[in-house]
Amino acid sequence: MKVMIVEDENIIALELERIAQEAGHQTVGPLSTVEQALAYAPRSDVALVDLSLSDGLSGAQLARRLIDRFGVDVIFVTGSPESVGNGIAGALDVISKPFTDERIVSALSRAEAARRKDFDSSRAAI
Repeated sequence: MKVMIVEDENIIALELERIAQEAGHQTVGPLSTVEQALAYAPRSDVALVDLSLSDGLSGAQLARRLIDRFGVDVIFVTGSPESVGNGIAGALDVISKPFTDERIVSALSRAEAARRKDFDSSRAAI
């Protein structure tokens, strides 16, 4: 699975990248702006997205676009999970910082299983 990392804090972005790669996923990024993320969205299956990005736009705005336009699954990784409230329609999970490797791997595994189920359902309909 191709995992896009959208995080403007470099150390956290590199940690997310390491975790995803060690779990067997390809990574796209790290990216730190909405513009970069939208440019790479067609090459991604799932995105780990921070809520506040370096270009001042919110990860929530980005998530809506990734989900609606590109069918990219979104997992928020944020220091302020309360700002997501009840979540954003279509987002798979909200992970609080600081996070553990296991928490990220678990969310990615659930995303992969959901994608596989959707793929199997679409194949069965053919």
